[in-house]
Amino acid sequence: MTFRHLLTGVFAVITLGAPTLPVTAQAAMERVPDRRPGEGEGPYPSLLITGATVIDGSGAPPIGPTDILVEGNRIAAIHVGGVPAAVKARAARVIDASGMHLMPGLVDVHGHNGDPEKAPNASYGYKLWLAHGVTTVRGVSFYFGPGSPDLSDAQRSAANTIVAPRLVPYAVFGDKWAKGTPDTVAGAREWVRWAKAQGYWGAKFFNGQTPAVLAAALDEAKAQRMGTVAHLGQMGSGQMTARKAVELGLGGITHFYGHFESQLKDGTVASYPAGYNYADEQDRFAWVARLADQIVEPGSERWDEYVDFLVKSGVTLSPTFNIYSASRDVMRARTLEWHEKYSLPSLRRFYAPSLVNHGSYYHDWTSEDEAAWRRFYAPWMRLTREFARKGGRVTAGSDPGYIYQTWGFAYIGELEMLREAGLSPLEVIRAATLNGAEEIYAPRGEEPPMGRIAVGKLADMVVVPGNPLDNLKLLYGTGHTRLNRATNRLETVGGVRWTIKDGIVYDAPKLLEDVAAMVAAQKAAGAK
Repeated sequence: MTFRHLLTGVFAVITLGAPTLPVTAQAAMERVPDRRPGEGEGPYPSLLITGATVIDGSGAPPIGPTDILVEGNRIAAIHVGGVPAAVKARAARVIDASGMHLMPGLVDVHGHNGDPEKAPNASYGYKLWLAHGVTTVRGVSFYFGPGSPDLSDAQRSAANTIVAPRLVPYAVFGDKWAKGTPDTVAGAREWVRWAKAQGYWGAKFFNGQTPAVLAAALDEAKAQRMGTVAHLGQMGSGQMTARKAVELGLGGITHFYGHFESQLKDGTVASYPAGYNYADEQDRFAWVARLADQIVEPGSERWDEYVDFLVKSGVTLSPTFNIYSASRDVMRARTLEWHEKYSLPSLRRFYAPSLVNHGSYYHDWTSEDEAAWRRFYAPWMRLTREFARKGGRVTAGSDPGYIYQTWGFAYIGELEMLREAGLSPLEVIRAATLNGAEEIYAPRGEEPPMGRIAVGKLADMVVVPGNPLDNLKLLYGTGHTRLNRATNRLETVGGVRWTIKDGIVYDAPKLLEDVAAMVAAQKAAGAK
Protein backbone atom coordinates (compact mmCIF):
# COMPACT_ATOMS: atom_id res chain seq x y z
CA MET A 1 0.00 0.00 0.00
CA THR A 2 1.36 3.45 -0.85
CA PHE A 3 0.68 6.65 1.03
CA ARG A 4 1.64 10.00 -0.40
CA HIS A 5 2.07 12.75 2.18
CA LEU A 6 4.23 15.47 3.65
CA LEU A 7 6.50 13.75 6.11
CA THR A 8 9.87 15.47 6.00
CA GLY A 9 9.06 18.53 3.97
CA VAL A 10 9.09 17.10 0.47
CA PHE A 11 6.22 15.10 -1.01
CA ALA A 12 7.10 11.46 -0.96
CA VAL A 13 5.57 8.12 -1.72
CA ILE A 14 5.78 6.01 1.41
CA THR A 15 5.58 2.35 0.48
CA LEU A 16 4.98 0.54 3.74
CA GLY A 17 7.73 -2.01 4.22
CA ALA A 18 9.78 -0.64 1.28
CA PRO A 19 12.19 2.28 0.71
CA THR A 20 10.99 5.85 0.40
CA LEU A 21 10.94 7.10 -3.19
CA PRO A 22 10.71 10.71 -4.38
CA VAL A 23 7.68 11.90 -6.27
CA THR A 24 8.58 13.27 -9.72
CA ALA A 25 5.04 14.12 -10.84
CA GLN A 26 5.62 17.82 -10.38
CA ALA A 27 7.77 17.81 -13.52
CA ALA A 28 4.63 17.03 -15.55
CA MET A 29 2.84 20.24 -14.59
CA GLU A 30 1.52 22.15 -17.60
CA ARG A 31 3.16 25.45 -18.43
CA VAL A 32 1.16 28.44 -17.27
CA PRO A 33 -0.10 30.10 -20.47
CA ASP A 34 1.00 33.57 -21.42
CA ARG A 35 -1.38 36.39 -20.60
CA ARG A 36 -3.68 36.92 -23.57
CA PRO A 37 -5.18 40.18 -24.87
CA GLY A 38 -8.18 41.06 -22.73
CA GLU A 39 -6.86 39.27 -19.66
CA GLY A 40 -6.51 42.34 -17.49
CA GLU A 41 -6.23 45.91 -18.74
CA GLY A 42 -3.40 48.33 -18.14
CA PRO A 43 -1.28 49.50 -16.54
CA TYR A 44 -2.48 52.93 -17.58
CA PRO A 45 -0.59 56.22 -17.66
CA SER A 46 -3.33 57.36 -15.29
CA LEU A 47 -6.13 55.33 -13.74
CA LEU A 48 -8.70 57.00 -11.49
CA ILE A 49 -10.92 55.10 -9.06
CA THR A 50 -13.68 57.35 -7.77
CA GLY A 51 -16.19 57.33 -4.93
CA ALA A 52 -14.79 54.39 -2.95
CA THR A 53 -14.77 54.01 0.81
CA VAL A 54 -11.19 53.09 1.62
CA ILE A 55 -9.98 50.59 4.22
CA ASP A 56 -6.28 51.38 4.10
CA GLY A 57 -4.94 48.17 5.72
CA SER A 58 -3.21 49.83 8.66
CA GLY A 59 -6.08 49.28 11.07
CA ALA A 60 -7.41 52.81 10.58
CA PRO A 61 -11.18 53.18 10.15
CA PRO A 62 -12.72 53.49 6.67
CA ILE A 63 -12.85 56.85 4.95
CA GLY A 64 -14.75 58.08 1.90
CA PRO A 65 -15.81 58.94 -0.62
CA THR A 66 -12.22 58.70 -1.80
CA ASP A 67 -10.72 59.06 -5.25
CA ILE A 68 -7.43 57.29 -5.93
CA LEU A 69 -5.13 58.19 -8.79
CA VAL A 70 -2.82 55.50 -10.11
CA GLU A 71 -0.01 56.28 -12.50
CA GLY A 72 1.54 53.21 -14.04
CA ASN A 73 1.75 50.72 -11.20
CA ARG A 74 1.91 53.16 -8.25
CA ILE A 75 -0.61 55.11 -6.22
CA ALA A 76 0.09 58.72 -7.19
CA ALA A 77 -2.54 60.63 -5.19
CA ILE A 78 -5.43 60.13 -2.78
CA HIS A 79 -8.27 62.67 -2.73
CA VAL A 80 -10.91 62.53 0.00
CA GLY A 81 -14.14 64.31 -0.81
CA GLY A 82 -13.54 64.87 -4.50
CA VAL A 83 -10.84 64.90 -7.15
CA PRO A 84 -9.94 68.02 -9.17
CA ALA A 85 -11.74 68.08 -12.52
CA ALA A 86 -8.46 68.37 -14.39
CA VAL A 87 -7.19 65.13 -12.86
CA LYS A 88 -10.36 63.30 -13.89
CA ALA A 89 -10.25 64.76 -17.39
CA ARG A 90 -6.79 63.43 -18.16
CA ALA A 91 -7.33 59.93 -16.72
CA ALA A 92 -6.96 57.16 -19.30
CA ARG A 93 -9.58 55.15 -17.44
CA VAL A 94 -12.06 55.98 -14.69
CA ILE A 95 -13.61 53.28 -12.49
CA ASP A 96 -16.73 54.36 -10.63
CA ALA A 97 -16.54 52.61 -7.24
CA SER A 98 -19.41 54.54 -5.63
CA GLY A 99 -21.01 52.45 -2.90
CA MET A 100 -18.04 50.07 -2.90
CA HIS A 101 -15.11 49.51 -0.58
CA LEU A 102 -11.49 49.53 -1.67
CA MET A 103 -8.71 47.76 0.23
CA PRO A 104 -5.08 46.87 -0.40
CA GLY A 105 -4.59 43.69 -2.38
CA LEU A 106 -4.82 40.70 -0.07
CA VAL A 107 -1.71 38.71 0.85
CA ASP A 108 -1.78 34.92 1.22
CA VAL A 109 1.34 33.88 3.13
CA HIS A 110 0.79 30.12 2.75
CA GLY A 111 0.42 29.12 -0.88
CA HIS A 112 0.94 25.92 -2.86
CA ASN A 113 0.12 25.07 -6.46
CA GLY A 114 -1.45 21.89 -7.63
CA ASP A 115 0.08 18.86 -9.29
CA PRO A 116 -1.02 16.89 -12.34
CA GLU A 117 -3.18 14.66 -10.17
CA LYS A 118 -5.45 17.41 -8.84
CA ALA A 119 -4.84 20.74 -10.65
CA PRO A 120 -2.45 20.26 -13.57
CA ASN A 121 -2.13 23.93 -14.53
CA ALA A 122 -1.27 26.55 -11.92
CA SER A 123 -3.31 29.16 -13.79
CA TYR A 124 -6.36 27.55 -12.17
CA GLY A 125 -5.22 28.56 -8.69
CA TYR A 126 -3.69 31.84 -9.82
CA LYS A 127 -6.99 33.02 -11.32
CA LEU A 128 -8.95 31.91 -8.27
CA TRP A 129 -6.60 33.85 -6.01
CA LEU A 130 -6.93 37.00 -8.13
CA ALA A 131 -10.71 36.60 -8.35
CA HIS A 132 -10.81 36.79 -4.55
CA GLY A 133 -8.65 39.90 -4.32
CA VAL A 134 -5.39 38.14 -3.53
CA THR A 135 -2.58 40.03 -5.26
CA THR A 136 0.43 38.53 -3.44
CA VAL A 137 1.12 34.90 -2.51
CA ARG A 138 4.07 33.48 -0.63
CA GLY A 139 4.69 29.94 -1.87
CA VAL A 140 5.96 27.53 0.78
CA SER A 141 6.68 25.99 -1.71
CA PHE A 142 4.59 26.57 -4.83
CA TYR A 143 6.02 23.30 -6.17
CA PHE A 144 8.28 20.60 -4.77
CA GLY A 145 11.33 19.00 -6.31
CA PRO A 146 14.31 20.07 -8.43
CA GLY A 147 13.54 21.78 -11.71
CA SER A 148 10.13 23.02 -10.63
CA PRO A 149 8.90 26.34 -12.08
CA ASP A 150 8.65 28.34 -8.84
CA LEU A 151 11.20 30.90 -9.94
CA SER A 152 10.12 31.17 -13.56
CA ASP A 153 6.46 31.62 -12.54
CA ALA A 154 7.55 34.35 -10.10
CA GLN A 155 9.57 36.10 -12.81
CA ARG A 156 6.74 35.86 -15.34
CA SER A 157 4.27 37.22 -12.80
CA ALA A 158 6.59 40.12 -11.95
CA ALA A 159 6.72 40.93 -15.66
CA ASN A 160 2.92 40.49 -15.86
CA THR A 161 3.25 38.08 -18.77
CA ILE A 162 0.98 35.59 -16.97
CA VAL A 163 -2.28 36.09 -15.10
CA ALA A 164 -1.17 35.56 -11.52
CA PRO A 165 -0.74 37.29 -8.19
CA ARG A 166 2.67 38.59 -7.20
CA LEU A 167 4.54 35.36 -6.38
CA VAL A 168 7.09 35.17 -3.56
CA PRO A 169 8.98 31.84 -3.72
CA TYR A 170 10.22 30.05 -0.62
CA ALA A 171 11.95 26.67 -0.76
CA VAL A 172 11.53 23.83 1.70
CA PHE A 173 14.80 23.20 3.52
CA GLY A 174 16.81 20.64 1.57
CA ASP A 175 14.51 20.71 -1.46
CA LYS A 176 15.20 22.00 -4.99
CA TRP A 177 18.82 20.90 -5.25
CA ALA A 178 20.14 17.39 -5.88
CA LYS A 179 22.13 16.91 -2.66
CA GLY A 180 19.27 15.99 -0.34
CA THR A 181 18.36 17.46 3.03
CA PRO A 182 21.48 18.65 4.89
CA ASP A 183 22.29 16.90 8.15
CA THR A 184 25.35 18.90 9.13
CA VAL A 185 25.87 22.50 10.19
CA ALA A 186 28.05 23.18 7.17
CA GLY A 187 25.53 21.58 4.84
CA ALA A 188 22.70 23.64 6.30
CA ARG A 189 24.57 26.87 5.66
CA GLU A 190 25.51 25.74 2.17
CA TRP A 191 21.88 25.00 1.24
CA VAL A 192 20.67 28.39 2.50
CA ARG A 193 23.32 30.24 0.51
CA TRP A 194 22.48 28.13 -2.54
CA ALA A 195 18.75 28.85 -2.22
CA LYS A 196 19.43 32.56 -1.88
CA ALA A 197 21.61 32.52 -5.00
CA GLN A 198 18.86 30.79 -6.97
CA GLY A 199 16.40 33.56 -6.12
CA TYR A 200 14.35 32.12 -3.27
CA TRP A 201 13.16 34.67 -0.72
CA GLY A 202 13.06 32.33 2.24
CA ALA A 203 13.00 28.84 3.65
CA LYS A 204 10.30 26.66 5.12
CA PHE A 205 11.25 24.04 7.69
CA PHE A 206 9.56 20.85 8.73
CA ASN A 207 10.49 19.30 12.04
CA GLY A 208 13.22 16.73 11.76
CA GLN A 209 16.55 18.56 11.79
CA THR A 210 18.77 18.41 14.84
CA PRO A 211 18.76 21.61 16.89
CA ALA A 212 22.29 22.39 15.72
CA VAL A 213 21.38 22.04 12.03
CA LEU A 214 18.23 24.13 12.41
CA ALA A 215 20.12 26.79 14.36
CA ALA A 216 22.76 27.01 11.63
CA ALA A 217 20.16 27.25 8.86
CA LEU A 218 18.22 29.96 10.69
CA ASP A 219 21.37 31.92 11.45
CA GLU A 220 22.51 31.74 7.82
CA ALA A 221 19.04 32.73 6.60
CA LYS A 222 19.15 35.82 8.80
CA ALA A 223 22.58 36.70 7.45
CA GLN A 224 21.28 36.29 3.90
CA ARG A 225 18.16 38.36 4.69
CA MET A 226 15.86 35.46 3.94
CA GLY A 227 12.59 34.77 5.68
CA THR A 228 11.97 31.60 7.68
CA VAL A 229 8.76 29.78 8.57
CA ALA A 230 8.17 26.34 10.04
CA HIS A 231 5.59 23.60 10.18
CA LEU A 232 6.81 21.93 13.36
CA GLY A 233 5.22 18.53 12.85
CA GLN A 234 4.83 15.79 15.40
CA MET A 235 7.73 13.65 14.21
CA GLY A 236 10.24 16.21 15.46
CA SER A 237 8.33 17.62 18.41
CA GLY A 238 10.27 15.56 20.95
CA GLN A 239 13.35 17.64 20.11
CA MET A 240 11.94 20.85 18.70
CA THR A 241 8.89 22.63 20.07
CA ALA A 242 7.74 26.04 18.89
CA ARG A 243 9.41 27.65 21.91
CA LYS A 244 12.75 26.06 21.12
CA ALA A 245 12.57 26.93 17.44
CA VAL A 246 11.74 30.56 18.21
CA GLU A 247 14.62 30.71 20.67
CA LEU A 248 16.88 29.58 17.82
CA GLY A 249 15.67 32.47 15.66
CA LEU A 250 12.68 31.14 13.68
CA GLY A 251 10.77 33.99 12.03
CA GLY A 252 7.32 32.49 11.57
CA ILE A 253 5.15 29.58 12.72
CA THR A 254 2.42 28.22 10.49
CA HIS A 255 -0.46 25.99 11.63
CA PHE A 256 -0.65 25.01 15.31
CA TYR A 257 2.25 22.56 15.48
CA GLY A 258 4.76 23.12 18.25
CA HIS A 259 2.56 25.40 20.37
CA PHE A 260 0.77 22.72 22.35
CA GLU A 261 3.94 20.69 22.76
CA SER A 262 5.43 23.81 24.36
CA GLN A 263 2.70 23.85 26.99
CA LEU A 264 2.22 20.23 28.08
CA LYS A 265 1.04 20.07 31.67
CA ASP A 266 2.61 16.68 32.41
CA GLY A 267 6.11 15.98 31.16
CA THR A 268 7.76 17.12 27.96
CA VAL A 269 6.49 14.54 25.46
CA ALA A 270 2.94 14.38 24.10
CA SER A 271 0.98 11.23 24.81
CA TYR A 272 -0.41 9.09 22.00
CA PRO A 273 -2.33 5.82 22.33
CA ALA A 274 -0.72 2.41 21.96
CA GLY A 275 -0.76 1.42 18.32
CA TYR A 276 -0.64 5.03 17.07
CA ASN A 277 1.01 5.34 13.65
CA TYR A 278 1.92 8.78 12.29
CA ALA A 279 2.08 7.40 8.75
CA ASP A 280 -1.62 6.54 9.00
CA GLU A 281 -3.21 9.95 8.47
CA GLN A 282 -6.46 8.95 10.16
CA ASP A 283 -4.38 8.35 13.30
CA ARG A 284 -2.25 11.44 12.73
CA PHE A 285 -5.09 13.93 12.43
CA ALA A 286 -7.60 12.32 14.75
CA TRP A 287 -5.22 12.14 17.68
CA VAL A 288 -3.45 15.47 17.28
CA ALA A 289 -6.71 17.15 18.28
CA ARG A 290 -6.54 15.32 21.61
CA LEU A 291 -3.46 17.39 22.46
CA ALA A 292 -5.88 20.04 23.68
CA ASP A 293 -6.55 17.78 26.68
CA GLN A 294 -2.83 17.61 27.57
CA ILE A 295 -1.92 21.30 27.83
CA VAL A 296 -1.89 23.72 30.73
CA GLU A 297 -5.05 25.68 31.45
CA PRO A 298 -5.49 28.60 29.04
CA GLY A 299 -5.11 31.78 31.05
CA SER A 300 -2.85 30.13 33.61
CA GLU A 301 0.53 31.60 34.54
CA ARG A 302 2.38 29.21 32.22
CA TRP A 303 0.00 29.94 29.37
CA ASP A 304 0.36 33.71 29.74
CA GLU A 305 4.14 33.44 29.99
CA TYR A 306 4.24 31.54 26.70
CA VAL A 307 2.09 34.10 24.88
CA ASP A 308 4.27 36.91 26.24
CA PHE A 309 7.38 35.03 25.11
CA LEU A 310 6.04 34.74 21.56
CA VAL A 311 5.14 38.41 21.39
CA LYS A 312 8.52 39.54 22.76
CA SER A 313 10.39 37.29 20.32
CA GLY A 314 8.91 39.05 17.28
CA VAL A 315 7.79 35.78 15.68
CA THR A 316 4.85 35.91 13.25
CA LEU A 317 1.91 33.50 13.55
CA SER A 318 0.06 32.34 10.46
CA PRO A 319 -2.50 29.95 11.94
CA THR A 320 -4.20 28.70 8.74
CA PHE A 321 -7.31 27.80 10.71
CA ASN A 322 -9.19 27.05 7.51
CA ILE A 323 -7.10 24.12 6.33
CA TYR A 324 -8.23 21.91 9.22
CA SER A 325 -11.83 23.16 9.36
CA ALA A 326 -13.18 20.04 7.67
CA SER A 327 -12.00 18.13 10.73
CA ARG A 328 -14.79 19.67 12.78
CA ASP A 329 -17.53 19.23 10.13
CA VAL A 330 -16.51 17.13 7.14
CA MET A 331 -20.04 16.98 5.72
CA ARG A 332 -20.17 20.77 5.41
CA ALA A 333 -16.71 20.92 3.82
CA ARG A 334 -17.63 18.28 1.25
CA THR A 335 -20.77 20.16 0.16
CA LEU A 336 -19.52 23.77 0.08
CA GLU A 337 -21.53 25.68 -2.53
CA TRP A 338 -18.61 26.52 -4.82
CA HIS A 339 -17.35 22.99 -5.40
CA GLU A 340 -19.73 22.10 -8.22
CA LYS A 341 -18.84 25.07 -10.40
CA TYR A 342 -15.32 26.00 -9.36
CA SER A 343 -13.55 22.90 -7.96
CA LEU A 344 -12.03 20.72 -10.66
CA PRO A 345 -13.33 17.13 -10.76
CA SER A 346 -9.74 15.91 -10.36
CA LEU A 347 -9.38 18.13 -7.29
CA ARG A 348 -12.62 16.85 -5.76
CA ARG A 349 -11.44 13.32 -6.38
CA PHE A 350 -8.18 14.17 -4.59
CA TYR A 351 -10.13 15.60 -1.64
CA ALA A 352 -12.15 12.39 -1.14
CA PRO A 353 -11.10 9.96 1.64
CA SER A 354 -8.03 8.10 0.42
CA LEU A 355 -5.17 5.93 1.62
CA VAL A 356 -2.91 7.64 -0.92
CA ASN A 357 -3.61 11.37 -1.02
CA HIS A 358 -2.22 13.69 1.62
CA GLY A 359 -4.94 15.36 3.71
CA SER A 360 -7.69 12.92 2.71
CA TYR A 361 -7.61 11.43 6.18
CA TYR A 362 -11.26 11.21 7.24
CA HIS A 363 -11.48 7.49 6.39
CA ASP A 364 -13.97 6.75 9.14
CA TRP A 365 -14.42 10.24 10.61
CA THR A 366 -16.79 10.16 13.54
CA SER A 367 -18.75 12.64 15.60
CA GLU A 368 -16.19 12.01 18.35
CA ASP A 369 -13.37 13.10 16.04
CA GLU A 370 -15.28 16.23 15.07
CA ALA A 371 -16.07 17.03 18.71
CA ALA A 372 -12.37 16.66 19.57
CA TRP A 373 -11.44 19.11 16.80
CA ARG A 374 -14.04 21.63 17.94
CA ARG A 375 -12.50 21.50 21.42
CA PHE A 376 -9.04 21.81 19.89
CA TYR A 377 -9.89 25.03 18.07
CA ALA A 378 -10.84 26.77 21.33
CA PRO A 379 -7.30 27.04 22.84
CA TRP A 380 -5.71 27.41 19.40
CA MET A 381 -7.90 30.41 18.62
CA ARG A 382 -7.44 31.80 22.11
CA LEU A 383 -3.66 31.65 21.74
CA THR A 384 -3.89 33.53 18.44
CA ARG A 385 -6.30 36.14 19.83
CA GLU A 386 -4.22 36.85 22.93
CA PHE A 387 -1.02 36.97 20.89
CA ALA A 388 -2.60 39.56 18.58
CA ARG A 389 -4.04 41.61 21.44
CA LYS A 390 -0.61 41.83 23.06
CA GLY A 391 0.91 43.17 19.88
CA GLY A 392 1.97 40.03 18.04
CA ARG A 393 1.79 39.93 14.25
CA VAL A 394 -0.82 37.56 12.84
CA THR A 395 -1.06 36.95 9.09
CA ALA A 396 -3.50 35.16 6.78
CA GLY A 397 -2.57 32.00 4.90
CA SER A 398 -4.79 29.39 3.29
CA ASP A 399 -2.65 26.31 2.42
CA PRO A 400 -5.01 25.51 -0.49
CA GLY A 401 -5.44 22.34 -2.49
CA TYR A 402 -6.04 19.97 0.41
CA ILE A 403 -8.91 18.94 2.70
CA TYR A 404 -11.67 20.56 0.59
CA GLN A 405 -9.89 23.94 0.61
CA THR A 406 -10.04 25.30 -2.93
CA TRP A 407 -7.86 28.23 -3.95
CA GLY A 408 -9.27 31.70 -3.23
CA PHE A 409 -12.37 30.44 -1.45
CA ALA A 410 -10.11 28.92 1.21
CA TYR A 411 -8.43 32.28 1.79
CA ILE A 412 -11.72 34.07 2.49
CA GLY A 413 -12.60 31.17 4.78
CA GLU A 414 -9.40 31.91 6.71
CA LEU A 415 -10.43 35.54 7.12
CA GLU A 416 -13.77 34.40 8.56
CA MET A 417 -11.98 32.09 10.98
CA LEU A 418 -9.62 34.85 12.12
CA ARG A 419 -12.78 36.79 12.93
CA GLU A 420 -14.14 33.75 14.78
CA ALA A 421 -10.89 33.63 16.77
CA GLY A 422 -11.64 37.10 18.09
CA LEU A 423 -9.78 39.50 15.81
CA SER A 424 -11.93 42.53 14.99
CA PRO A 425 -12.88 43.04 11.32
CA LEU A 426 -10.26 45.78 10.97
CA GLU A 427 -7.65 43.50 12.55
CA VAL A 428 -8.60 40.76 10.09
CA ILE A 429 -8.10 43.09 7.13
CA ARG A 430 -4.78 44.26 8.57
CA ALA A 431 -3.67 40.63 8.99
CA ALA A 432 -4.61 40.03 5.34
CA THR A 433 -2.81 43.10 3.99
CA LEU A 434 -0.17 45.08 5.87
CA ASN A 435 0.80 42.28 8.25
CA GLY A 436 1.29 39.83 5.41
CA ALA A 437 3.38 42.33 3.47
CA GLU A 438 5.52 43.01 6.53
CA GLU A 439 6.11 39.31 7.18
CA ILE A 440 7.44 38.91 3.64
CA TYR A 441 9.60 42.05 3.53
CA ALA A 442 10.83 42.44 7.13
CA PRO A 443 13.53 39.73 6.82
CA ARG A 444 14.90 41.64 3.84
CA GLY A 445 15.13 44.81 5.91
CA GLU A 446 12.76 46.53 3.50
CA GLU A 447 9.61 48.57 3.86
CA PRO A 448 6.92 46.58 2.01
CA PRO A 449 5.95 48.19 -1.30
CA MET A 450 2.34 47.06 -0.91
CA GLY A 451 -0.09 46.13 1.86
CA ARG A 452 -1.44 49.64 2.50
CA ILE A 453 -3.34 52.26 0.53
CA ALA A 454 -0.85 55.12 0.54
CA VAL A 455 0.85 57.38 -1.98
CA GLY A 456 3.89 55.68 -3.45
CA LYS A 457 2.70 52.13 -2.77
CA LEU A 458 2.20 49.62 -5.55
CA ALA A 459 -1.24 49.72 -7.14
CA ASP A 460 -2.33 46.40 -5.63
CA MET A 461 -5.97 46.88 -4.66
CA VAL A 462 -9.30 45.11 -4.41
CA VAL A 463 -12.69 46.73 -4.99
CA VAL A 464 -15.74 45.00 -3.55
CA PRO A 465 -19.43 45.95 -3.59
CA GLY A 466 -20.62 46.51 -0.04
CA ASN A 467 -18.69 46.59 3.20
CA PRO A 468 -16.55 43.55 4.08
CA LEU A 469 -16.19 44.89 7.63
CA ASP A 470 -19.90 44.18 8.03
CA ASN A 471 -19.75 40.84 6.26
CA LEU A 472 -16.58 39.08 5.10
CA LYS A 473 -18.75 36.75 3.01
CA LEU A 474 -18.97 39.56 0.44
CA LEU A 475 -15.43 38.59 -0.58
CA TYR A 476 -16.34 35.06 -1.69
CA GLY A 477 -16.43 34.53 -5.44
CA THR A 478 -19.93 33.13 -5.05
CA GLY A 479 -20.97 36.26 -3.14
CA HIS A 480 -23.44 36.31 -0.27
CA THR A 481 -26.99 35.03 -0.60
CA ARG A 482 -29.64 36.88 1.35
CA LEU A 483 -33.39 37.41 1.36
CA ASN A 484 -34.62 40.67 -0.09
CA ARG A 485 -37.29 41.47 2.47
CA ALA A 486 -39.03 43.92 0.13
CA THR A 487 -39.57 41.30 -2.58
CA ASN A 488 -39.35 38.11 -0.47
CA ARG A 489 -36.87 36.77 -3.00
CA LEU A 490 -33.31 35.52 -2.65
CA GLU A 491 -30.55 37.66 -4.09
CA THR A 492 -26.78 37.39 -4.32
CA VAL A 493 -24.67 40.38 -3.34
CA GLY A 494 -20.95 41.01 -3.19
CA GLY A 495 -18.15 39.12 -4.81
CA VAL A 496 -14.99 41.03 -5.69
CA ARG A 497 -15.63 43.36 -8.63
CA TRP A 498 -12.10 44.36 -9.61
CA THR A 499 -8.70 43.14 -8.52
CA ILE A 500 -5.86 45.51 -9.42
CA LYS A 501 -2.35 44.09 -9.39
CA ASP A 502 0.62 46.21 -10.45
CA GLY A 503 -1.77 48.74 -11.97
CA ILE A 504 -3.44 46.05 -14.13
CA VAL A 505 -7.21 45.89 -13.71
CA TYR A 506 -8.65 42.38 -13.61
CA ASP A 507 -12.38 41.81 -13.93
CA ALA A 508 -12.95 39.35 -11.08
CA PRO A 509 -16.21 37.87 -12.43
CA LYS A 510 -14.45 37.23 -15.75
CA LEU A 511 -11.65 35.39 -13.95
CA LEU A 512 -14.27 33.20 -12.30
CA GLU A 513 -15.84 32.52 -15.70
CA ASP A 514 -12.45 31.31 -16.92
CA VAL A 515 -12.17 28.96 -13.94
CA ALA A 516 -15.70 27.67 -14.44
CA ALA A 517 -14.79 26.93 -18.06
CA MET A 518 -11.76 24.91 -16.91
CA VAL A 519 -14.01 22.87 -14.63
CA ALA A 520 -16.62 22.37 -17.33
CA ALA A 521 -13.96 21.28 -19.84
CA GLN A 522 -12.58 18.69 -17.46
CA LYS A 523 -16.07 17.39 -16.81
CA ALA A 524 -16.73 17.16 -20.54
CA ALA A 525 -13.49 15.22 -20.97
CA GLY A 526 -14.87 12.61 -18.62
CA ALA A 527 -12.96 13.40 -15.41
CA LYS A 528 -15.80 12.71 -13.01
